[in-house]
Amino acid sequence: MAGRADSTVLAGARVVLPTGTVENGRVIVEGTRIAGSSAEGVPTVDLSGHWIVPGFVDMHNHGGGGGSFTSGSVDDVLTGVRTHREHGTTTLVASTVTGEMDFLAERAGILSELVEQGDLAGIHFEGPFISPCRKGAHSEGLLRHPDPAEVRKLMDAARGTAKMFTLATELPGGIDSVRLLAEHGVIAAIGHTDATYEQTVEAIDAGATVATHLYNAMPGLGHRAPGPIAALLEDERITVELINDGTHLHPAALELAYHHAGAHRVALITDAMDAAGFGDGQYQLGPLAVEVKDGVARLVEGGSIAGSTLTLDTAFHRAVTIDRIPVGDVVQSISANPARLLGVYDRVGSLEPGKDADLVVLGEDFRLEGVMRKGEWIIQPQAVRSA
Repeated sequence: MAGRADSTVLAGARVVLPTGTVENGRVIVEGTRIAGSSAEGVPTVDLSGHWIVPGFVDMHNHGGGGGSFTSGSVDDVLTGVRTHREHGTTTLVASTVTGEMDFLAERAGILSELVEQGDLAGIHFEGPFISPCRKGAHSEGLLRHPDPAEVRKLMDAARGTAKMFTLATELPGGIDSVRLLAEHGVIAAIGHTDATYEQTVEAIDAGATVATHLYNAMPGLGHRAPGPIAALLEDERITVELINDGTHLHPAALELAYHHAGAHRVALITDAMDAAGFGDGQYQLGPLAVEVKDGVARLVEGGSIAGSTLTLDTAFHRAVTIDRIPVGDVVQSISANPARLLGVYDRVGSLEPGKDADLVVLGEDFRLEGVMRKGEWIIQPQAVRSA
């Protein structure tokens, strides 16, 4: 019996499944999905000496390839999406930065169309509802308290595609905004916050479930004033975002998060801006000027870190080779956990029959060699042998 023309068996690789790593494993692709079995005569690609892992899921990303999600045209956004797909991110949420409310509502309308088309997995509003004390690369003059009515305005503008809001929940209206988001199935993320430990616990109890780039843009961990970091690390209801680019976090801070929260509560993100996959130079992040030098993005005025130039293949490689995190734990953090948070784990985030054929092929050195999205090669690996 002849196999389907659009069917392929990827064989011989180490395949990372939710149940563990299978040596000399097989992934069967049939059309756009992963299949449980294959007919005779299906072409086989020998990927011996490689790893096959699920496509990466980035829930916090502002752009790439020179294209900005925060202010660019539709073509600019699609350029950023393509750039990150070439680095293994097959599912991506577009993040905004602080701006005027009407501008953010307009951006939500543009981005929501791309969500509806399947190019993006949702919208993350980072700002304007954040603390001026921990503003990072956000324009202080445009910050505002998290008024539930204004949060609702942006939710409505996103037409059901809003996935997450980052809030300084200690500000007036913060707790009520968390409750509003939780009621509508939108992630309330604590970030760019000056909250105390007790205020953070209150926000978690109200329904917050994510820590926006843990450690960054929040008070440090103190022995008398433990602040938000301790509350976010200790609570099983919280998933902590980590930017593993070697700039945002010391390796010991990353290890502390994995050790204390566990891999099942870590989401590796990029927080990328448009220089990711593009290069050094002058950029804009919302209304603020940014200079990227030696791959590090900083505000021209003040020098604050302004997002990253990270791609998730680099985050994966660094986690395994430098930080010595087990491969299965990294896969959980970079694919499964964010997929669950975004409500798309039924389709992506693991290599299981019936899910989209979104996968990444890595070499023995964990460098990216191939990317497939919905059964189509974005980057085709150099196979050992095809039959």
